Amino acid sequence: MSTMVFVNLPVADLERSKEFFTKLGYSFNPQFSDENAACLVISDTIYAMLLVKPFFKTFTKKEITDATTHTEVIVALSADSREAVDELADRALAAGGQQTMDPMSEGPMYGRSFQDLDGHQWEVIWMDPSAVP
Repeated sequence: MSTMVFVNLPVADLERSKEFFTKLGYSFNPQFSDENAACLVISDTIYAMLLVKPFFKTFTKKEITDATTHTEVIVALSADSREAVDELADRALAAGGQQTMDPMSEGPMYGRSFQDLDGHQWEVIWMDPSAVP
């Protein structure tokens, strides 16, 4: 069995967050979603659990970081091409996300980053497969 990754992110407005990620082309697993959480399907083995802040707080004794002013994590996703990087980043910006860094193009790597509606930072990266030995 492959290792599955579940990134848990606190959100202010679950429905608004679901709408944002749906505009990016993602879906949600209703089996693991309710009024407190939505299971964002990124791939067959990677998921982001979008949790309303009071519910998120039940999983930690620490304060929740305000992702609009502090970076708690950068979620990096691979893409199949430069065009796929641009497509996802452009959809995020059109859906209300904000650009966090200038596009990065260094040798065989290309990437763009954005923050979602709650300030969580996402990075989309493509690496030219011919550059990997």
